[in-house]
Amino acid sequence: MAKTETDLFKSLRARGVRKKVAKQVTRATSGAGKPRVARHAMADLSSVVGDVSDRLRHGPEKRSAAAKKAARTRKQKASKRSEAAKRGARSRARA
Repeated sequence: MAKTETDLFKSLRARGVRKKVAKQVTRATSGAGKPRVARHAMADLSSVVGDVSDRLRHGPEKRSAAAKKAARTRKQKASKRSEAAKRGARSRARA
C-alpha cells in the first residue's frame, strides 16, 4: 500500500471500521479493488450515521409527523363521540 492508502486504512480503522472492510475500501479507492465494495460500505456507513443522528434528535421527522397526525385523529374522534353522546342525551331527555 502507498502512503495515502495506509493513511486511509489507518483512518478507517481508527474510526471503528473492521479491518477487512477498511482494506477492501482502501483497495477500491486506489483502483486496485472493486468499487462496488466501497459503494456498499459507504451506503452502510451513511445509514448508520442517519440512525445515530435520528436517535440523538429523539426520532426521525417522519415518525414525529405520524405522531402529530395520530393525535389530531384521536382528537377528532373524541369530539365526534362527544357530539353523539350529547345528541343521545338530548333525545333521551325529550322522551
